Amino acid sequence: MGDVGEEPKWKRSVPKRTSSSKSSSSSLSCLINKLDDGCLMHIFSFLSPIPDRYNTALVCHRWLFLACHPHLWLRVERSIKDPLEPGVFPSIETAVAAARPGDTILISAGSRHLASDIQIKKPLCLIGGGELPDETTLICSRGADSALEFLSTCKLANLTVKTELGCCLLHRSGRLTIDGCVLQCESNPLDFLSVPIVSTASAQTVLSPSVKGYKDGVSVSRTRIEGGAKAVSTSGDLTLQRVRVIYARTSLVFWFDMEQQ
Repeated sequence: MGDVGEEPKWKRSVPKRTSSSKSSSSSLSCLINKLDDGCLMHIFSFLSPIPDRYNTALVCHRWLFLACHPHLWLRVERSIKDPLEPGVFPSIETAVAAARPGDTILISAGSRHLASDIQIKKPLCLIGGGELPDETTLICSRGADSALEFLSTCKLANLTVKTELGCCLLHRSGRLTIDGCVLQCESNPLDFLSVPIVSTASAQTVLSPSVKGYKDGVSVSRTRIEGGAKAVSTSGDLTLQRVRVIYARTSLVFWFDMEQQ
C-alpha cells in the first residue's frame, strides 16, 4: 500500500500538455490568415456558394468581406442602403445584365422579387439567400411568357418561382440545373395554359463558345412542383428520363432529367 501523499498512478500516466504544444496548435490555425486577400479570395472561389462560401463569411470580419466580395458573387437587395456599394443591385434583371459569365447572383430572402421574361444568355448561378426556398420568391407578372428564360448553361437553387399564366422557367438551350427549388403555377380557370418547366431545346441548337462541351438538357433535384396542367412540357428533342417522385401531404418533390435520346 502506497503512501498517503503519493499521487495515483492513473494521474501520473496522463501526459500534461506543454505550453509548446498549445502554441503550435494556435500557430497552425492562424497559418491560413497569413495569406493575402487575393490568395484567400481565390481559394473561396472554389467553394460552392451555398452553404460553404456562405459559412466562411461567418468566421470573422475579414472572411466576411472576402466571401461577400463582388468578384465572387453579386447580390440582389430590394432595399439598398448604399447605392454606391459595388456588386449590389435592386432587381434580378439589372444583376443579370451586369453579371459576367460564371458569376453567382445571391438573391436576398424575406421579400418578393419581380421576374418577367428575363433572358439569361450567359452561364450564371442564381441562388436564394434564405435557409429555405420559400424565403426567396420570384413573381412572374400576368401576361409574361415566363419568369426566367435560359439560353445558356445555368443553375437555379434554393428559390421559389411563382407564375399565374405561362411558365416558371423557359429552357431554350444549354444545361439547366434546378436544385432545391419550388415551382408554383397559381390556380385559375386557365390552368391548362400554365406549365412550371417548358423546354424548346433541339438537336440543332448551337451553343456559345463559353459553354462548349455541354449538351442541352435539364436536371431537376429536390424540387417541389405545384399547379399547372403538367409538371414539364417539351417541344424540342429532349425526353423525360430517370423520374423519381416523393409524395408528401401537401406537395410532390421531383427528381428527373430531360436529355436527348
